[in-house]
Amino acid sequence: MTTRRKEWIMQKECDEMTYYARLFRMISQTKDESFRLNKAEEVRGLWKITVTLSLVSMIIYGIMAFLGVGSEEISKNGIWLSSVDFEASKLWFVLGRMVYGLLFAAIVIFLPSLLFYLLTGISYKKLIIIQHTALIVFLIERLLWIPLALLAGLSWYVSPLSFGIIASYITNISWIVYFFGAISLFQLWIIYFQANFLAKYSDVRNRFVWLNVILIHFLGWVVASVLANVDSYIISGWFG
Repeated sequence: MTTRRKEWIMQKECDEMTYYARLFRMISQTKDESFRLNKAEEVRGLWKITVTLSLVSMIIYGIMAFLGVGSEEISKNGIWLSSVDFEASKLWFVLGRMVYGLLFAAIVIFLPSLLFYLLTGISYKKLIIIQHTALIVFLIERLLWIPLALLAGLSWYVSPLSFGIIASYITNISWIVYFFGAISLFQLWIIYFQANFLAKYSDVRNRFVWLNVILIHFLGWVVASVLANVDSYIISGWFG
C-alpha cells in the first residue's frame, strides 16, 4: 500500500469520526446525517451555527416587529401618543422583539438539549445539533407566517398551518385558542424528528422517549398560550 493511499484512508477514518455542523444538512439528508452524527466522536462547527441561528432569529423577529406584525396594541393606543412617543414606542417594540428572538433561540437550542441529555445520556453537543434543526424549522414557520399576517391579517394562533384556526370555530376562550394555535404541522414534524432520533440512538424504551418528547412540547404549548394571553396586557401596560 502506497503512502498516499494510507494517508487517504487515515483522513477518511478521521472524517468519519468527526461531524461538521452545517445548516440545513440535517433537514435535507435526515437519515444519513443522523447516522453520521451518532457515530461521530467529535462535533465541530457547533458554536458557529449556534451564533448564526441566534442572530437570524433576532433579525426575523426584528423584521416582523418592524413590519408591524404583533403590534396591534401599540397601533390601538397610538392615537393617545404624540408622534415622538409613538415612534419611540415602535422602536422599543422592535428592540424588545429582537431580544425575544435571541431568548427564543437560546431556549430552543439549549433547554430541550439538556432535558434530552438527562433522559437518554446522548452527548449534549449532538443534541444541540438536533435542536439546531428544530430551530431552523421554527424560523421557517415564522417566515411563512409573515405574509399571512401582512396580506391576510391572520394572527399566529389562527394560521392555517396550526390547529388554532379550528379551535377558534369551537370556542371563544382565548387561552384554548392560543394553546392549539401553538400546535402546528411544523411542530409535529419536529416532535417526530426528535423522538425518532432519540429512540433510535439511545437505550431508552421507545414509548418512554415519545411520551417525554410529547410532554416537553405540551409544556411548551402551555407556556406559549400563557405568554400570549398576558402579552397584550404587557404591551398595553408598557405603551398604553
